[in-house]
Amino acid sequence: MLYTLLQSPWQCDMESLLLLLQEGDDVLLLQDGVTAALEDSQMLIKLSASPASLWVLEADVVARGLVGQISTKVPALDYTGFVALTIKHQQQVAW
Repeated sequence: MLYTLLQSPWQCDMESLLLLLQEGDDVLLLQDGVTAALEDSQMLIKLSASPASLWVLEADVVARGLVGQISTKVPALDYTGFVALTIKHQQQVAW
């Protein structure tokens, strides 16, 4: 399953999302969701502890001026990588 987090993690039910994540799932942080990948943030610690793979959309990081603040532990994807994730997962949930 591909989960896309589009809003700030402080404005959604992250605990419910974390309960859904399973091995083989991917979480892509988009739009304001990229703030979940801020270096040393509690949200990043929680997401990193989940069994899912975590990704961030590079264009949204750049658009928000957060390039130097996003953890280097979270791989950045371009739009081609985003499309590859959608091809990999037949099901997607926008969060």
